Amino acid sequence: MDNGYIILGIIALLFVCMYGFAYFSVAMEKMKQKRAEKIQSERNEIKKQQRIKNQQIRDEKLRKFNERKEEIQRELMLLEKMKQKQSQKVV
Repeated sequence: MDNGYIILGIIALLFVCMYGFAYFSVAMEKMKQKRAEKIQSERNEIKKQQRIKNQQIRDEKLRKFNERKEEIQRELMLLEKMKQKQSQKVV
């Protein structure tokens, strides 16, 4: 009878090991998937931050360009006025 319990224990241990092995592979796959999702999320966040930074740089360049454009237009207007005053003094 003792041998029967030993055999029954070995069979139970065999089933427990098979279940553990099957569950372990599923658990490892889930862990890999979560890790991949986390890495992808971090990459997306980095890309988003980079896009925001690039947009800020473009906005700054545009602002400087517009300021320079306005400055040039003011200078042209001033030159035009000076030209008109010169022409009025000559006449």
